[in-house]
Amino acid sequence: MTPPPARRRRSGAGGSAPAHNLPRRGAIRRAQAITTYGVGSLIAVDHESFIVSGLDGADEHWSSDEAPRIHERRLARILKVDYFRLPPASDEFSRDGIRVRRFPLMHSCPDCTELRRHRDFNSPPGKSLCGTCEADLVPSRFVIACEAGHLDEFPYWHWVHRAAGRATTTAGQCGGTLRLRSSGRSSSLRSILVSCSCGVPEVSMEGSFRKSALKDLGLRCRGTRPWLGTSVPAESCSRTPRTLQRGSSAVWQPVLKSALSIPPWSDGRADKLAEYWDRLRELDSRAEVEDRLKFVFGDDLPVPIDEVMALLAAEREEDSTGDEVRSFDHRYRALRNKEYERLCTGNDEREHSHHEQFICESPLTSPAALDGTGITGPMLVKKLREVRALKAFTRLADPNSATEAYEAALSDKRLRWLPAMEVRGEGVFLRLATDRLATWEKLPAVMNRARRIRSAHQRLMEEWASDPSQVQPSPVTPRMVLLHTLAHVLINEWSLDAGYPAAALRERLYADEDMAGLLVYTATSDSAGSLGGLVAQGEPGKLADAIRSAIRRASWCSADPLCVEAEASGTGGTNLAACHACVMLPETSCEHNNILLDRALLVGTPENPDVGFFADLLHH
Repeated sequence: MTPPPARRRRSGAGGSAPAHNLPRRGAIRRAQAITTYGVGSLIAVDHESFIVSGLDGADEHWSSDEAPRIHERRLARILKVDYFRLPPASDEFSRDGIRVRRFPLMHSCPDCTELRRHRDFNSPPGKSLCGTCEADLVPSRFVIACEAGHLDEFPYWHWVHRAAGRATTTAGQCGGTLRLRSSGRSSSLRSILVSCSCGVPEVSMEGSFRKSALKDLGLRCRGTRPWLGTSVPAESCSRTPRTLQRGSSAVWQPVLKSALSIPPWSDGRADKLAEYWDRLRELDSRAEVEDRLKFVFGDDLPVPIDEVMALLAAEREEDSTGDEVRSFDHRYRALRNKEYERLCTGNDEREHSHHEQFICESPLTSPAALDGTGITGPMLVKKLREVRALKAFTRLADPNSATEAYEAALSDKRLRWLPAMEVRGEGVFLRLATDRLATWEKLPAVMNRARRIRSAHQRLMEEWASDPSQVQPSPVTPRMVLLHTLAHVLINEWSLDAGYPAAALRERLYADEDMAGLLVYTATSDSAGSLGGLVAQGEPGKLADAIRSAIRRASWCSADPLCVEAEASGTGGTNLAACHACVMLPETSCEHNNILLDRALLVGTPENPDVGFFADLLHH
C-alpha cells in the first residue's frame, strides 16, 4: 500500500526547529517498518520510488523517545543481540524517522521519452521533474536481484544493444541516448519499447523476465547493496540476477523471528538488568552475582537476588546442551519447546501481579464437550506479549526456505540491536489427542500425502540454494500439515463467527515429535487486540461447535473437485488440497506463506475418507 503523500514539515514542540532538516517523504505505520517497508525494501511515495536505508547510524539519528528500546531476553539470546528497538514513530512533530534513498535511479520522461539517471534530468531541487519538459519523471518499472539479496538497476543499455553484439561491453560506450516508450497496443511487455539514438534497432522488453535472460547477455550480479549507501563496497557475487517488477513481493521478504514473553521473564522486572545479563552469566556463585549487582546498584537492587538467580537458572536450563555449538534452527526450536511447555501448564492470573504479561488458564467449564473431536487440553491465553524482530530479509527466495547464508544484512557493521515490534493480545491454545494422532499419522495414505508435500518442499529449497547439500531437511510431517491446515480453518471460522477479520488473527504452530499444538491469537495492537472475544471462543462448548463447523466448511470448496483432487498446488507444488477458496489466509496470518497445506488431511477425500483426521465429525 502506498503511504500517504508527504506533509509539510512543522517545527518541533515549543517552536524549536527539528533536529534534522531532511525532506519528509511520507509516513508509514510502525508495524509496516518490520513487515512491509523494512530495511532494503522499495517504497512508492506519490510518483517517486525509494529504498529503505540500512541501520548504520540509526543509533544516532533515532531518538530514544520516538524509538524506545524493548526487551525480550529469550529472543535476544538466539539472535545474539542485546536489545530491540521500536521503529521511530512518524507524526507531524517527529524529529527524524526511517531514512530512504532514491532507487531505482533510472527514470524516464513520459513526454520526451528519454531514459536516463535521475540526476541527469536536471530536476529542480526537491522535485522529480524533467528539466526540459517539466513532466513528472517515472521511476524504472524494472529492477534486477539475486538470491543473495543484491539489488541493481535493470541494464537497459545492454538489453537494447544485444542484437548489435555489444551487450557485454561497458554501458554507454555508443554515446547515444536511451529512450523508453509504450506502443499502447497492449499492456504486455511487448508494448514496452527501448531504443538508443546510436541507431540500433528498437527492442521490446519481452523476454526480459526469463530466468536466463541476463545470463544470455553475459551479465553477472555486481553485488550492489543500494540500501547501505554508495560508500559501502559491493560484495563479490557470481550469481545470475533475475528481472523483477519494482513492486513485486519477490523483491523483498522479511525474515521475522518472534517469541512469546513467558515466565520467568514475562513480568518485565528483569528488563532493568538487560545490559548486565551476559556478565552475570559468567559468574559461578550467588555471592559473586550479589557482589556484582551491589557494585553497580548499591544496596538498592532493582530485582531481588533470589529472582536473579532463578532467571539465571532458567537461562542455563535452556542452553544445557551447549548453546554455543547448536545451530540457529536448533536454538529457535528450543525456544518454541519452552513456550509449548508453558502453554500446557498455564500461568494463573490470581498468583501474579498486574504487571504479568502472560496469563494462561484452563477453561472454567468441563472439557467433556470436546470428547470425540480429537482436540484436547484447551487453554485460554488471556494476556500475551509477542516480540517480532526483523532479523534480515531475502530476495527471490522464500524466507522460510532460505538458509542463513542467503539472508541479506540490515547494516554494513554488526549492531547490538534489531528493529522489532511488540504485540499484546489474547489467544486460544489447543492440542491434538496424542493416542488418536499416533494411530492416524501412521496410516499409509496419510504418510504418502505428507511425503509428496515434503518432497516438493525439499526440491524447492534445493532449487533456491547454491549448495543443495547445505539445505536443512524439510519440516513437513503429517502432524505439521494437519496442525497448519487446522489453524487456517479455525481462523477462517472465527473470522466469520466471532467478528474478527482474518488478518487480525495469527497462528503459532508447535509441531514436533513431542509437540502437537497450535495457538491462535490476536496479531494486532489495535482495538481487535485484547477485548476478550477470542478467549471466549476457547471454552469447550464453543470450541467444539467451532471445530465441527470449521470441518464442515472445509469439507467443501467452490473449486471442488479440482481442489480436493489436485496432485499439486501452491508454490512449487508445496500444497495439495488447498486454494484461496477454502483454506488460504492473508499472508500476515500464516507462519509459512500459505504453503504446506492439505485440506484432505482434515476431512479426507471422496476415495479415501479415512485419510482425514476429523472425518468422523462429518457424520455427526
